[in-house]
Amino acid sequence: MRIIIINGPNLNLLGKREEEIYGSQSFEDYFQTLKELYPDIELEYYQSNIEGEIINKLHEVGFSFDGIVLNAGGYTHTSVSIADAVKSIKTPVIEVHISNILSRETYRHNSLIAPNCKGSIFGFGLKGYQLALSSFLF
Repeated sequence: MRIIIINGPNLNLLGKREEEIYGSQSFEDYFQTLKELYPDIELEYYQSNIEGEIINKLHEVGFSFDGIVLNAGGYTHTSVSIADAVKSIKTPVIEVHISNILSRETYRHNSLIAPNCKGSIFGFGLKGYQLALSSFLF
């Protein structure tokens, strides 16, 4: 099974930014933990702060991978183009957010991406990525 995690803007700063919301661990360190927890899954990781690069990656992997875990960051609430890219591909997508987007600012309550995803997980910290990966195994 081949799954990619795609993280959007500012998630390259995990462990450095707003630790009270996002924690103190970098995603690169957490990714190593995920690889250890799921040795039978061929895991890849991609991060970009640029909307078009995220869309290009979705197009690249969206017909050949078994699953995509997507944390589009702030683009979740603003990017019709990423939502359309998710809708256009065949690979199932699980939307993940580290924080509980419904307990934050009102503008974060709406996900343009969610209607095109297999499911959404938010509010469980980094463990949300593990929950998303597990969902592809059942």
